Amino acid sequence: MADFTVERAGVTLAGEEAGEGIPVVLLHGLTANRRYVVMGSRSLERSGHRVVAYDARGHGHSSPAPEPAAYTYPDLAADLLAVLDDRGIERAVLAGASMGAHTIVRLALDHGDRAAALVLATPAFTPEGEHSDLERWDALSDGLRIGGVDGFVAAYGDPGVPERWKATVDRVLHQRLAAHDHPDAVADALRATPRSKPFEAWEELHELDLPTVVVASRDEADPGHPYSVGERYAAEIPGATLVSEEPGESPLAWQGNQLSRVIADLAERAGARG
Repeated sequence: MADFTVERAGVTLAGEEAGEGIPVVLLHGLTANRRYVVMGSRSLERSGHRVVAYDARGHGHSSPAPEPAAYTYPDLAADLLAVLDDRGIERAVLAGASMGAHTIVRLALDHGDRAAALVLATPAFTPEGEHSDLERWDALSDGLRIGGVDGFVAAYGDPGVPERWKATVDRVLHQRLAAHDHPDAVADALRATPRSKPFEAWEELHELDLPTVVVASRDEADPGHPYSVGERYAAEIPGATLVSEEPGESPLAWQGNQLSRVIADLAERAGARG
């Protein structure tokens, strides 16, 4: 594994690369870092893929944006394009979770020639904004800024999942939030990113003429990423496939090896080459 940095518009993006073969770029969600896409699994590089993962601006080891509002999807998509250029990747399989999935959509709409295939895990954005809940995002931002990790977790409150998963959610929240070099930047992103739109109307997704898999979680386990939203993405993107865990099981998006298999299968079908 080799670490790298990419400079763009006053931001230093920190990433890592491993393996050879079909290029796969991994993008994480809001408040996470590059580990939280395939959850540390190394199966992609072991199965003949060149895996590139990086921390979004303000997250993990990447530096903050030059101003608190600069965590929009156009900003994030431009960062992704800069990573592709820096790594010399012409076309890649792009796989992302939540914020990462939305970033991929924006990039694919603007630069579809740079994407060989898309894996959109747990998308939550809708143009209508019915799941945005900006007051909650602001409360999480304030909790992190004022009280650190414990303040964020307190603001997060009851995750609304079955009892058997509550300890896992609590542990992951603490781990994720403790992994950032610049927690105030994450607090800025918690306000800015949910106010940004990766696309304006569902009809825009009809332009995505790319092999696509949408990974949706059942609402019982992951109410913050409604299953119905994943269904809508799969319905709007031509030829997209919807996959999920069986009801009652741990979300597919939380299972690194299983998600890696979904990514690898799509890469093979797409015949991706970088």
